[in-house]
Amino acid sequence: QVQLVQSGGGLVQAGGSLRLSCAASGSIFGVNSMAWYRQAPGRQRELVASITGGGYTNYADSVKDRFTISRDNTKNTVYLQMNSLKPEDTAVYYCNAVIRTKPFSTPGNYWGQGTQVTVSS
Repeated sequence: QVQLVQSGGGLVQAGGSLRLSCAASGSIFGVNSMAWYRQAPGRQRELVASITGGGYTNYADSVKDRFTISRDNTKNTVYLQMNSLKPEDTAVYYCNAVIRTKPFSTPGNYWGQGTQVTVSS
């Protein structure tokens, strides 16, 4: 079994900062890509940022230059540093990881429990 446990989030004023963390645990052989998604009320879940095992990053245009994704491979943990937050960043944020549980097995797609981020104007 693999679990992704998120921490961080909460309420912040516009212009403020928050940091999200997501730690993978359980029967893990290797972690491939990790990512953060978000879903605002009435909208589809969207990719915020992703990072490969080698550290290559990708960001949604709406968060470029404000958010930074990083990972600690020794802890199987991914982070999202969110600066200059805007009200439109308000959403439930989910971490995602592609994880191989055994050698040569097909990687599985795992999700965190979600955490609310609310940015007040």
